[in-house]
Amino acid sequence: MHDLTEKEARERALRLRREIREHQYRYYVLDAPTIPDSEYDKLYRELQDIERRFPSLVTPDSPTQRVGGEVSPAFRSVPHRSPVLSLSNAFSEGEVMAFVRRVQEFAGESRPVTYVVEPKIDGLSVILRYENGLLALGLTRGDGLTGEDVTRNVRTVKAVPLQLRGLPGEESVPEFLEVRGEVYLPKDDFVRLNEERKEAGLPLFANPRNAAAGSLRQLDPRVTARRPLRALFYEIREMIAPGDASGVLFPDPGDPAASPTTTETGTLEFLKGLGFPVPAYTTATSASELVSSISKWDEHRRTLPYDTDGIVIKLDDRELARRMGFTGHSPRASLAYKFPAEQVETKVLDIILQVGRTGVLTPTAILEPVRVSGSTVSRATLHNEDVIREKDVRIGDTVVLQKAGDVIPEIVSVIKEKRTGDEREFHWPDVCPACGGEVLRFPGEAAHRCTGMSCPAQLREKLIHFASRDAMDIRGLGPAVVDALLDAGLVKDAGDLYSLTAEEIRSLPRQGEKSAEKLIDAIDASRQRPLARLLFALGIRHVGQSASYSLADRFRSLDAFLNAGPDELAEVPDIGPLTANSIVRTRSQPSVTELIAKLKRAGVKAAVSQDEPARSPGGSLMGQTFVITGGLPGMTRQEAEEKIRELGGTVSSSVSKKTSAVIVGENPGSKLDKARELGIRIIPAEEFVAMAQGRGSRI
Repeated sequence: MHDLTEKEARERALRLRREIREHQYRYYVLDAPTIPDSEYDKLYRELQDIERRFPSLVTPDSPTQRVGGEVSPAFRSVPHRSPVLSLSNAFSEGEVMAFVRRVQEFAGESRPVTYVVEPKIDGLSVILRYENGLLALGLTRGDGLTGEDVTRNVRTVKAVPLQLRGLPGEESVPEFLEVRGEVYLPKDDFVRLNEERKEAGLPLFANPRNAAAGSLRQLDPRVTARRPLRALFYEIREMIAPGDASGVLFPDPGDPAASPTTTETGTLEFLKGLGFPVPAYTTATSASELVSSISKWDEHRRTLPYDTDGIVIKLDDRELARRMGFTGHSPRASLAYKFPAEQVETKVLDIILQVGRTGVLTPTAILEPVRVSGSTVSRATLHNEDVIREKDVRIGDTVVLQKAGDVIPEIVSVIKEKRTGDEREFHWPDVCPACGGEVLRFPGEAAHRCTGMSCPAQLREKLIHFASRDAMDIRGLGPAVVDALLDAGLVKDAGDLYSLTAEEIRSLPRQGEKSAEKLIDAIDASRQRPLARLLFALGIRHVGQSASYSLADRFRSLDAFLNAGPDELAEVPDIGPLTANSIVRTRSQPSVTELIAKLKRAGVKAAVSQDEPARSPGGSLMGQTFVITGGLPGMTRQEAEEKIRELGGTVSSSVSKKTSAVIVGENPGSKLDKARELGIRIIPAEEFVAMAQGRGSRI
């Protein structure tokens, strides 16, 4: 390749792009690849090499340009050319029949009507705009009138054509085209993505739709590119037909020249010919066929690669659909039918309590195993006391079970007619079943909590938290080592870590001399962590990192913190009465008193040095309040917060009018939306990290 002239390179790049696009079309649209992935990768790398050697040959529609683009601080809002409507919902066969009757009445009793039935894809709705065959704009649905410009991110989705294919028998493409579709994350890829995030210590996505939405709305398109997103397209919103000099926009289904897009089936095939992947569909020509089609889709939905909670029913005749018009928010010629959740009967064999790391006692129903929505279920959470009382669930009851969202098993109701009198009510214990500590339900909360700080059910997670990077940062003390220490009975609380010997650690499974010495050194080094980290490491409820720094800044020593009254605590920024009461309750427990005594005896730093202010009094961020949302590249959340405080700034956990700026990283949450709503400055994570590491200007 290195002997190519620029002219030869241009011709070869052109052939490669055509070949790669053809293979992408066969893979993503036809689902019928003709070459193995290794051969495709070889072609792709060759094109990359040519474009790297001859940068002037790079074109915007090249397959290599899917990944990249600069990081955007926020998505600009773009008005839709016409409203993006939603569909009316139906939840019963009767409602579907009423829809059929309305359509037939409008069409005329003697006119045959054909319906198109497609799965309702549970993804993120997108609108793509093409000009002269090239992708020009990608928008989210937004509120239906205005969407977010996610063009850079959409370009990274391999199922989205960057350049339209020529129509069969023609070389031309529409001069203008706007289509609608759904971006989704396949179910298998969703499971893998969550497994990777769990290993990396990142928050998990709740479901594939949230994962797809979060992936497409990344500020950095390189993150989107790493997610295995797919897409399906099902609607032409506007089009100037190929070779149409009049510039008339589609739809004009009354014009026979617009064929094949005068029908929904023709439109789907037309889109497929242009290079868009389209959903599978069936047709029905009568009410009975439609009911049968719904039933078949309900049976088939779990074999689909994407989540779906129903089907979409549309008239095949677009001219008839146009004449039927719209209600205030939806077309009269279409309907979304929602599948009912599969429900089965089973028995509650027992109700047990599981103690979480924060001490929350969660009741779980042990069930007679039963198959529902494709898997066997033997447990279902009952959440809290209120749910048990509201549903009147008793041990021995026959209950109706379903999977919420086809995922989480839940008890819908009790079949009280099947009670025999042998059923037993569940009574909440006064003491924790794991440690015997007092169980309390605090005002305003639905959960019961174990208040014992040495509860074995909580101890493992508390030790992991104590040793974490954001707390005492004891390198090498991960979950496996914590488990080994607990199994060997070497620690009963975090204070015992400081009396461990190298010999004791060497006696643990898979611990050699070097690893034991490193762990002892890491434990010893943690004695000098700042007071704020120690306060955070104690794991007091409601005392997060920001509150820990505020407390250290105010009291300067552990003793002063322990002796402060509730009113004095409540006056500290980020604290307030709720957190102050939590601190007072926790520090009065004997187990906490014992833990703190051990830490003091071990020489753990218990005060802020005179030359070590918790906040810089004159830093460049003095007087400013920051909120961080999402993951930061090359920096932990705790490191970022420490840097802000070092420069005199304050870190808050919530966005308000007092917030100076929001630092936005990977997978941002609702805080980003709140910042936009309030018009608060948004700082991309990369910009902040560059400043914090001395590679950028002041923020």
